[in-house]
Amino acid sequence: MAASSEPLCALVVDDEAPARRRLVDRLTKDRQIGRVIEAEDGVEAVRLIQKAKPDIVFLDVQMPGVDGFGVIDAIGVDKMPLTVFVTAFDHFAVKAFEADAIDYLLKPFSSKRYEATMERVKRRLSDPRGGTGHLGPFGPELVNLIAKRTKPGELWEWIVVRSRDDARLIMTQDIDWIGGSGVYVTVHVGGEEFLYRSSLATVANRLDPFRFVRIHRSSIVNLRSIAVLERRSHGEFGVLLKDGTRLVLSRSYRHHVEAMLGQNL
Repeated sequence: MAASSEPLCALVVDDEAPARRRLVDRLTKDRQIGRVIEAEDGVEAVRLIQKAKPDIVFLDVQMPGVDGFGVIDAIGVDKMPLTVFVTAFDHFAVKAFEADAIDYLLKPFSSKRYEATMERVKRRLSDPRGGTGHLGPFGPELVNLIAKRTKPGELWEWIVVRSRDDARLIMTQDIDWIGGSGVYVTVHVGGEEFLYRSSLATVANRLDPFRFVRIHRSSIVNLRSIAVLERRSHGEFGVLLKDGTRLVLSRSYRHHVEAMLGQNL
């Protein structure tokens, strides 16, 4: 690995050219970066890591064929350069933690967030033993999600549905889907419906991101409740649930489902 006084080599791995270009443009303006190389897939990334031995890798998670975690598996966690995962989906944050990533950039990231990542990277390169600030070796998105998964109540295992006389506890794992708009949502469980006072966005933020996925601006679905995805025109899919309910997977939310599945539809 290069010493802090030597020019650094950075590898940018992303199957989308605009995303690569954005990072490459930023990195080439950094006086401490002497060389920037690119890979558009996981196979090429593995080859370049072995051949060029970069100091830092900006690694997209979701790519056709060998994805970001496949690159980690091929190289080995202990042999990977410093790694920053870059992705549009926060579902992979805990796996990034397990892969010993130094940071996690959630697209679209701001200039301030990028600069914080580079500061963390350079601090680690100058002092490999640690010293990464009060957040530790990870960025705020990763820290926040890990905190949610370890602090009771942050990610809901239950939804409390109140009526005039009682409060009913519904296990979130039993929920088939949630629909709504405005200040109310309707929770669908085994053919029953329950009205809950909250915005859909608020509920989505409290559900387990490894179980629930937003498929439309007005609906969230439990992935385990989906029976069939029926291809439609313009990138949309019909979503048939196991109880016979029919929903729509809109084009703008399709990537969220693909990220959950780890596969393209």
